[in-house]
Order: sequence, then C-alpha cells, then structure tokens
Amino acid sequence: MKYILMRKADADTENGVLPSEDLLQAMADYNERMTQAGVFTDGDGLRPTREGCRIQFRNGEPTVINGPFKQTSELLAGYSVLEVDSLEDAIAWAKQWPKEDAGGNVTLELRRYFTLEDFDPSPALEKHRSRERLPREMNVHVAFGGNCREAMEFYAKVTSGHLEAVITYGETPAAADVPPEMHDQIVHSSLNLRGRRLMGADMAGDCYQPPQGTQVHLDYNNTEQAARVFDELSEGGTIIMPFEQTFWAHRFGMVTDRFGVQWMISSELEQCQ
Repeated sequence: MKYILMRKADADTENGVLPSEDLLQAMADYNERMTQAGVFTDGDGLRPTREGCRIQFRNGEPTVINGPFKQTSELLAGYSVLEVDSLEDAIAWAKQWPKEDAGGNVTLELRRYFTLEDFDPSPALEKHRSRERLPREMNVHVAFGGNCREAMEFYAKVTSGHLEAVITYGETPAAADVPPEMHDQIVHSSLNLRGRRLMGADMAGDCYQPPQGTQVHLDYNNTEQAARVFDELSEGGTIIMPFEQTFWAHRFGMVTDRFGVQWMISSELEQCQ
C-alpha cells in the first residue's frame, strides 16, 4: 500500500524559515531509517505559498491565483511517500517524525493512494492498466572477477548510497556447490541509490567477462558534486571523455573506473540553457 505523509504548514514554513541544522540531521536520519526498512519512496519540502499559485477552473476556463494563501493550517509544507503493508504501519512510521521539527508541535496527515483495483472494469481503466507493462523497477547488474565487495563498498562511499546487501557464496545453500575459494566472494550485492539499484556479483573463472558496451549513468543537479564523483571514479581508472560542458549538458564526462566499470557523469541540461 502506498501512502502520502503530509506535513502541514505553519507560520514558520509560510514565512520561509529554513530548517535548523539539528532538524536537517534528524530528518536525514529519519529518512535513512525508512529507506533501510524499504518503505521510503520519495519526499520533499515545499517553499512558501507566496512563491506558488493555484489554477482554478470555472466552466473549463482556468484562472491563475497567486499566493500567498490564508488558512495556513490547511496548507502543505512537505511530504513523504511511503510503501507499507497497512495503515497501521504507516501510522507507526508517522509517529517517529522528528521531535526537532517545530519543537514537536506539527500536524501530519496520512492519505492512501488509489489503486486500479479500486475501480470497476472499463475501457478507460484498461488504458490505465496498460501501463502495468512497465516494470516496477529497472536495475543495473555488474559482474566482477573477485573484487565485488571492494568495488561496491567504494561505490557506496562515492555516491553516499545505501549498501543494502552483500551476500557471499558461503552464506547461501549454494555453498556446497562452489569451490571453497569462492565462499568469501559475493553472490549478490545491492547498492540503493534513491530506489534505483546497482547490483553486482563475483563470477568464477571463465564465467567472468569484463563489462563492455554498457555505462552506468549518474546525473546531478549540483555540478560540484558531479565533478567530485567523476574525479573519485577516475582514480586508478581511465578517463574516456573529460568532465566538460557539452551542447547537451552543463557538464558531462565518461570514465572507466579501476574495476573496469564504465560511468557517465552529468550535471543537468537545464543549467546550460
């Protein structure tokens, strides 16, 4: 079940008061706990309504109404999207909202998303259902020749992603079917990057082939952050294309890291328009 956890606005959020360092840390820790539990899908804070607007329709004609808006307690200051098994689970996570926010005096609201199963069959519903052909996720899997653990720990450090799984052959029922020297090597690893995953495993002997013709692409809003990641991935590797401005991106570069994996790093297109 998917729920949206809404943080209602107050005088501070409507006046554009930024979170304190303590609150930023507390929210980061809270989101990290939910991410590791596999329930955090997305979330963000919203700027004051004076910087937004409403589009109101009357008889199909739109009218733009600029903020700010009254009734502060009914406005939205931020949200988190949770994937949980029940309303009770969503409530349990909502109750852990950081006390550092407004001194523990906030109002949250939980609302469950509709699903297609809530509707009666119809041609319009079938058109929506056709989107189910899309996979729930698309992940990247990389083969390694014995250094998967080192590589994945390095990628976790470079990207600040969550290394949610590192499982050896010796920890699985397949242990009896692989040579003893493979027991400490990795049969499955998973690095969670905002819900997308870079997975990896060690391949034995002739089963391993260096990655060819495929790159892992990381895009950043912050150019300095993108440059840092490019530089760190370049250490001990080979730069294919320098990290520079192009006609399609503010900055873009390609590198093969020291583990033989190719990366494309970019800072988004909009910045060069």
